[in-house]
Amino acid sequence: MKKLIIIICVVLTACSTPKKCCAQVDFKKIFKFSTFYASVNGGNSISDVEVFSVTDGLGTFTLETPYDYNLALGIRKIARFGYENKAQNFYDGTENSWSDGANIGKVSGLEFLFELDYKRQQGIDYLDQHHFVRYVDDKYIIKGEYLEDGFADIKYFETSERYRYKVNDKLSFNAGAVQRLSEPYGYDPLAEWILDNGNIHYTYLALQEGYNVNVAASEYFSPDGELVATSKEVWEEVVIPTMLSDYTNKKRSELDNTILHSVVFGCDYYKYTKTFWTHIWANVMPYHLDGGNDYSYHKYEGSQWLDYSGGLIFGYKLNRHLGTFVEGKYNKYWNRKWYDFKFGVNYVIF
Repeated sequence: MKKLIIIICVVLTACSTPKKCCAQVDFKKIFKFSTFYASVNGGNSISDVEVFSVTDGLGTFTLETPYDYNLALGIRKIARFGYENKAQNFYDGTENSWSDGANIGKVSGLEFLFELDYKRQQGIDYLDQHHFVRYVDDKYIIKGEYLEDGFADIKYFETSERYRYKVNDKLSFNAGAVQRLSEPYGYDPLAEWILDNGNIHYTYLALQEGYNVNVAASEYFSPDGELVATSKEVWEEVVIPTMLSDYTNKKRSELDNTILHSVVFGCDYYKYTKTFWTHIWANVMPYHLDGGNDYSYHKYEGSQWLDYSGGLIFGYKLNRHLGTFVEGKYNKYWNRKWYDFKFGVNYVIF
């Protein structure tokens, strides 16, 4: 929610005299053609699994995974490209609009998306968010965006200001600056615990975290005093991995977010006919300003690195019966990758 407020502030601060400017804002025009949606989707998760145990004689128990669900709340105002058909009467929050990642929309002017997804998938709860406000002009592009993707384990707030050069109505290039606010990616809380031989002194770390070990009796206790293992094998294979995960999450959460300033170059190409269409966009960030922060990604990368993102949407109807398509987008920030793709053919029999 904090990042959502920041995005709204970015829009408001675009006006040098907020009180006068807000009085002149035509909110009806801004929200015209926008859609607010709220929906709940659900279904069964992976099937129950029967687990066997022989610790104290043969025993069985059923591992149940609760049902999946997705509660979606959002509002969007994004013009559809020619290849995008609204197949449903209502937005239900499960739509995956590939073109949302493009630098520019189908029309110039203001477009926005605010969506929150409270979801549970395969027993794991997530809060995914994607918000952006974008203003596209013939000469410039301004955008503020917040993305939180639980599966990709990526979360950041980004603003960008770019000069745009239109080659023609189909192709344009842009260049400018990007500012990204995120957790200190690259920081490894376990680095200080690595020994000279490359191993980690995990037992000592566990003791520092409040675990207790009775080696003579092969008993291992959690910080709450609960007996969590009665053998070295269970201690090393079950308890220690959980302890390391909890420790790294705790140490990362203790650090403040860091801001990164980068140079960006991008391009967009869009062509559409009823039988052929292609939409391509790309962004490259080859240079990043080293602000000297103790947890800057420069400390872990050692020098400059390349962040990039892009997308491709292609469709071709070979004749009245046969058609083929390719769609996908790819992102790589701070050596973290998240992507989607699909391709296939359609043959209509009649």
